[in-house]
Amino acid sequence: MNIKEYISSGVVESYVLGLLTAQERFEFEQYCEAYPELKAARNAFELVIEKQAMENAVPPPSYVKEKILAAIQQKAAPNPSKLIKMEPATTRRSPGFGWLAAASVLLFLVTGYFAYTFYNQNKELKSSNNELEAKISRTDSIMNKMLEDQRAINDPNVMVVNMVGTQKASPGSASIYWDSTSTNVYLVVKNMPKLATDKQYQLWAMIDGKPVDLGLFDQPQPNVILKMKNTQKADAFAITIESRGNTGGPNLEQLQSMGKAKL
Repeated sequence: MNIKEYISSGVVESYVLGLLTAQERFEFEQYCEAYPELKAARNAFELVIEKQAMENAVPPPSYVKEKILAAIQQKAAPNPSKLIKMEPATTRRSPGFGWLAAASVLLFLVTGYFAYTFYNQNKELKSSNNELEAKISRTDSIMNKMLEDQRAINDPNVMVVNMVGTQKASPGSASIYWDSTSTNVYLVVKNMPKLATDKQYQLWAMIDGKPVDLGLFDQPQPNVILKMKNTQKADAFAITIESRGNTGGPNLEQLQSMGKAKL
């Protein structure tokens, strides 16, 4: 028998992977006893399988290992009432031991991989649900605020002050919704020029000839309702362009629009 041709035929790989018939396995094992190089080739391929299994292993979550060990301990609990006397015997490595070991390792790793994958997918799903719930909550808050603002400006006690652009400024218009009872002031910009990043618009209430700050704001989208500072008195309202974060008085040279309040 040409043992090299026999080894190169793929019979070693077929044996380790369990692809041979019972008769072919029996013959292979007989040849292993007769040809040391065949046995060495079988052992070498078994080691390759085991090495590949370990290199491609995906670490499962810690709880998978704990559950497996707990199951093994429950099944392997000793029975003190039964004692078996062991006689010394000569041990011999079973020809299929390496294949069974590799299969066991692969089974454990595959189980751990799917458990780990399921755990991660479940974790990602929970994270996605949390993000979706947060978005819904933010949307609800925005919608509630919009409805509240709409109710406020539609209140019959609310006065509407239409503001028109001044002669020096480019056309700009806005409306003030003012409830002198609750002191709430809402601003709806209809048309305002875009500003440089270091500039902001500022709303003023003119009270007894003196300007009172009602808040700074950036260029909003048209028809967006802005809640400004409250005031119970106002003879007129005005909008100027100021330096960002202005804490001084109004720059009247940059007066953009103005409207008189009629009480």
